[in-house]
Amino acid sequence: QVQLVESGGGSVQAGDSLRLSCVVSGNTFSTYAMGWFRRAPGKEREFVATISRGFSITRYTDSVQGRFTISRDNAKNTVYLQMNSLKSEDTGVYYCAAVFRSSLRSAGPQEADSYRYWGQGTQVTVSS
Repeated sequence: QVQLVESGGGSVQAGDSLRLSCVVSGNTFSTYAMGWFRRAPGKEREFVATISRGFSITRYTDSVQGRFTISRDNAKNTVYLQMNSLKSEDTGVYYCAAVFRSSLRSAGPQEADSYRYWGQGTQVTVSS
């Protein structure tokens, strides 16, 4: 059973930075494209960013482009989300997710239902 464990959330002021981490159990991490999603209070879960298995091909939702950076370390079974210039609208529970991809260059989809494995989430609260 693959398990994903997020960490790094917290309460910060607008303009601050946070780095989220997600560790994936087992020895199949390198076969997954990884994604970050978030759920703001009263809203549906939304796509934030995704990264391919290899070659660091990334995609971002427009609202975080230029402020957030997704990366991965296959040797550590870990995917990161560096969040800079945080805004109050970034508040929510952040989830990492994994989906198998045969191609090293394929980033993950933006549709949450396409991901097979999910973490439990980590809370990010940004005060203005």
